[in-house]
Amino acid sequence: PNGRGCSAASRGRGRGRASRGRSRARAPAIPRPRSPCGGRAVRGTRRAADTWSDTTTNRSTPVQVSELTGITAIAAGWTHSLALKLDGTVWAWGLNNYGQLGNGTSTVSTTPIQVSGLSDVTAIASGEYHGLALKSDGTVWAWGLNNYGQLGDGTTTIRNTPIQVSELSDIIAIASGEYHSLALKSNGKALAWGRNTSGQLGDETTTNTNTPVQV
Repeated sequence: PNGRGCSAASRGRGRGRASRGRSRARAPAIPRPRSPCGGRAVRGTRRAADTWSDTTTNRSTPVQVSELTGITAIAAGWTHSLALKLDGTVWAWGLNNYGQLGNGTSTVSTTPIQVSGLSDVTAIASGEYHGLALKSDGTVWAWGLNNYGQLGDGTTTIRNTPIQVSELSDIIAIASGEYHSLALKSNGKALAWGRNTSGQLGDETTTNTNTPVQV
């Protein structure tokens, strides 16, 4: 890890590990995404369209995000943002190189667009390049980058629309790290999936997994 607690692979330097099931297959390094106006999207300067409306202009004071009302929750990844509306729909904006906007494309959006196929959502969370949504029926849905299995669908395939996380029910809360995801069940048990190189899944191993395991 570097001084900010991030591995070299998470900044596009070197190679990370990915897994199918609980194997240790190697995955290609993740390139640092480029902003739509040139250069690289840099944490802190926000050159991408992930924080403000209609432009890619850096701002030193808050501006209102375009076309959003009735918002009950927000979440942010590295270069994209998410918002949950009162009607249970999820909206996203920013870079979309890994499908992290969840609208079936890889096109950058400088204004919020609706995440496809989601309704009755009660909570959202965001990883570095992936999103999570908890529905009122206790299921969890995920989209975006999946190189460590952080979408929890039993694969390491990138998804640009939400897919249901495998083997999860009765979930009451969700959370996400850079490349791993977490869920809390109504019985008090916690589950985790995705990258585990530093033991972040809490299952007494350092093996990545693409389906939920109990913490």
